[in-house]
Amino acid sequence: MAWLAGCGNATTVPNTVPGATMLPHFDHIVIVVEENHSYSDIIGANDAPFINGLAQQGALFTASHAVTHPSEPNYLALFGGSTYNLSSDACPESFSGPNLASELFGHSLSFTGYSESMPTTGFRGCADASGEYARKHNPWVNFSDVPAASNQPFSSFPSDYGQLPNVAFVVPNLQNDMHDGSVASGDAWLQSNLGNYLTWAQTNNSLLILTWDEDDGAPANQIPTIFVGAHVKVG
Repeated sequence: MAWLAGCGNATTVPNTVPGATMLPHFDHIVIVVEENHSYSDIIGANDAPFINGLAQQGALFTASHAVTHPSEPNYLALFGGSTYNLSSDACPESFSGPNLASELFGHSLSFTGYSESMPTTGFRGCADASGEYARKHNPWVNFSDVPAASNQPFSSFPSDYGQLPNVAFVVPNLQNDMHDGSVASGDAWLQSNLGNYLTWAQTNNSLLILTWDEDDGAPANQIPTIFVGAHVKVG
């Protein structure tokens, strides 16, 4: 969650010592979580041209690691700052305590999670009828202090990007997040569904973060993570 220290209106920038570099404060941050591929699976891969283009125009993290296996504890760690001692993809689960959404709400900022193929707003089931939505990849639904209105299908993702919340999570379905589908199909989905947001973000004080829940099961658990958008230095 330290990634998101720069979210909010620029008037919230704290005082700093003279000459210190201040983090930019973004109006909107969109975080996309993909599935089960290592750094070497993606970076430099011919079947991920859009993602590698992002890496070349943004900040590529070369020492980004997931915390464990399998998927669900990593999503919890990303959203709640803890695995809550979960070591499986069990469903349903329920947790309490500080999390990304509650921290944002407490600072008068907004959060929404968008899950592709989730059938309805606030859906709490473990899967949809098609089997393409998986609650194990949706951590915010497990927290009682995150309202149903903040748990949206991806079909509700605004076409007017100025209407996005301050922080949004986007979770593609199992075919499009590289879990069941290919790297190429996941790459194409990103370009088709978020390419326009990326273009807009670069001139509208906004940021795209692309990361993975875990690698392919290796002990190192090294994953790609890319920041691209306004104020991001290439490298």
